[in-house]
Amino acid sequence: MTTPHAPSVFGAVHLGYIIIETNRFTDWQRFGTDAIGMHHDPLSRDLMRFRLDDQECRFLLRRGPAEDVVTTGWHIDDHAAFEQIEARIRAHGVPLAAGTDEEAALRGVERLLRFPGPKGITQEIYTNPVKSTAPLRMLASAFATGDSGMGHVALTSTKPAQVRGYFNTVFDARLTDYIDETISGVKLKIRFLRVDERHHSIAVAATRGLPIDPVPTRVQHLNIQAATLDDVAQSYQRVHELGFDMALSVGQHTNDRELSYYARTPSGFEWEVGWNPLVIDESTWEPTTHQGISIWGHLPVGQTIVDKLAQFRAGARSLARPEDTVPALSGAGIPDN
Repeated sequence: MTTPHAPSVFGAVHLGYIIIETNRFTDWQRFGTDAIGMHHDPLSRDLMRFRLDDQECRFLLRRGPAEDVVTTGWHIDDHAAFEQIEARIRAHGVPLAAGTDEEAALRGVERLLRFPGPKGITQEIYTNPVKSTAPLRMLASAFATGDSGMGHVALTSTKPAQVRGYFNTVFDARLTDYIDETISGVKLKIRFLRVDERHHSIAVAATRGLPIDPVPTRVQHLNIQAATLDDVAQSYQRVHELGFDMALSVGQHTNDRELSYYARTPSGFEWEVGWNPLVIDESTWEPTTHQGISIWGHLPVGQTIVDKLAQFRAGARSLARPEDTVPALSGAGIPDN
């Protein structure tokens, strides 16, 4: 078990890759390359990858029925931190599996371990990402990754304290801040968790007072960070011109000040392209609560009453859908202050 005296792995953990399972390969290729502007590598009929930088793989898409994110991969800076995380998971009695050489090669890493995560999303840790010497062929000028990782994952949960407890146990995640928001009459509280200098690598949204999860997919959205404001504007225009659904128009967030928009992926969850979020100064940062997700913009695009009814139906169905938070790693959770 971890103890208060155990060294922290905070700062040595970064979001590294995402695995998506889908049968909509043609739509995803157009979405990723022609709309968002990423580099595309076809591997086989059933596998393809997207790159953002010199790392061989940032998104691995495999053929299958889930139409969802199935795995998040975390880059661990060094072997000492990697082995410390491994020891924590073993100490809590949670099963670990080593990835095969073939699985590591598909992800562009040298070694990996996998273990269960909240909402059925497998978590993987790895060291030493493989760098590609092949030039990037993409419409975007560049994406911001580096010490901040490659973006963030946002999910909804009926057990937010346990999800927060999970990522604190495994990665020493820290609370950055909260946002209180009301969307379509539903009151949400969103918790933002960081594992490095990025404002957040994980966002956890929960309905206040009701154990309802209004999002049918495991993740609500993914985020990647564009290098320039022009990249955001140009990809926003391409998403429109190519006929992909836009979920939220361009706007700026209250807490991390990121300017962004949200497109809807071929699998149904949302994809945020952002620019210039603030970087956390650990010596001065104190968590606060913000009212509303946006300073300006981020308005719903093309939402109809049918869409709203579908959202409420999904929420009602979630009452009968058990949510796994991996209790051995989340414990009683971390309640809000």
